[in-house]
Amino acid sequence: MSHSNISIFIPHVGCPHMCAFCNQRTISGRQDIPRGADVGRICAQALSEVGDPGNTEIAFFGGSFTAIDKDYMLELLNAAKPFVGGEKFKGIRISTRPDCIDENILDTLQSFGVTAIELGAQSMCNHVLQANERGHTSQDVAAASSLIKSRGFELGLQMMVGLYKSTIEDEIKTWNEIAALGPDTVRIYPVVILEGTKLGQLYKSSEYKPFEFDSAVNLCADFLEDAKRRGIKVIKLGLHASEVVEGQALGGFYHPAFRELCEGRIYQKKIAALLGDGCRYGEISVPARNLSKAQGHKKCNIEYFRQKGTQLKIVPDAMQTESVKLIERR
Repeated sequence: MSHSNISIFIPHVGCPHMCAFCNQRTISGRQDIPRGADVGRICAQALSEVGDPGNTEIAFFGGSFTAIDKDYMLELLNAAKPFVGGEKFKGIRISTRPDCIDENILDTLQSFGVTAIELGAQSMCNHVLQANERGHTSQDVAAASSLIKSRGFELGLQMMVGLYKSTIEDEIKTWNEIAALGPDTVRIYPVVILEGTKLGQLYKSSEYKPFEFDSAVNLCADFLEDAKRRGIKVIKLGLHASEVVEGQALGGFYHPAFRELCEGRIYQKKIAALLGDGCRYGEISVPARNLSKAQGHKKCNIEYFRQKGTQLKIVPDAMQTESVKLIERR
C-alpha cells in the first residue's frame, strides 16, 4: 500500500522570518494552534481508521517545527509518541528550516520517534534566498542535510521554482545541488504570488516579472524525470488546490493539476523525439496505466501534435513496460 500521512497543521508560530512569498501569518491568524490533547485525539481517531498504520506517519506541517517554543514542541511530541511503533504508526514527520537544525535538536527529535525531516531549502542560490528574505544560506541547507542523513533520518527537501531574482539557470543549479544532497524525497512548489506578500507588492509594481508559465512546466518536467532517474521520490509537485490559494493568487505558476501538466510534458518530449520532424501520422503505444499521462492534461498532447501537422494516435498496452514505443510513422 502507498505511504500516507496523518497531517497536523502547526500555524506560523515557529518561523523567525517573514519570507517574501509567504502570507501564512495572515492565514494562521484565524486558526487556533493545536495542543497536545488535540494531537492525541487526532492520532487516536486516525489509528482506528487507517488500514495500514505501519506505512503511515504523523506529520507536523505548516510551520518551522524546531523553531517553535521548546515547551510547545515537546507538548506536541509527547502527545504523538504513544502512537508510534509496534502495530501503531511508522513514525513522525516534521518540516522545518535549514538553520533550525543541530545535534541537540536531532537528539530530541530522535528520542520521540521522529523518522523524517523535511527542510525548506527553496533555492540553492544565495542571491535568490536573500532577495526573498529567507534568512538562511545554501550552505545552511547543505550542512543541515548532511547532519540529518548522518543521524539516520529520512531527508526531504523542498524547492520553490520561479522566486524573485531567480533565472532559468538558477533553477537548474538549485535542482542539481538539491539532488546532489541525496534526499529521499522532494517537494517542488512553483511559486504562486499571493495577495498580502512582498512578492505580491513587487509583482504589482512590475519589479518582479516571473518567467513564462510554460517555462516552469518544462523545468519541473525535467526535474521530475531526473528525480526518477536518481531514485528520489517527488511527493508533491505544485500547490494543492484550495480556495485560499485560488482566491488570493495574483500570478505565478498555480494550476490545480500542475503535476499532470508536467507528466504530460515528459511524454510530449519523448513522443516528439520518436516522431521527428515532418511526420504526418504517428502511432505509438504506452503502458495502459499511463495513457492519460501520454495524452496530456485534457488531451493537450494530441492537440499539440495536431497543430504541428501530425495526427497522433496513442494505443494503451497492458503488457508494455517501456514508457513509449513507436508503432508507425509516416
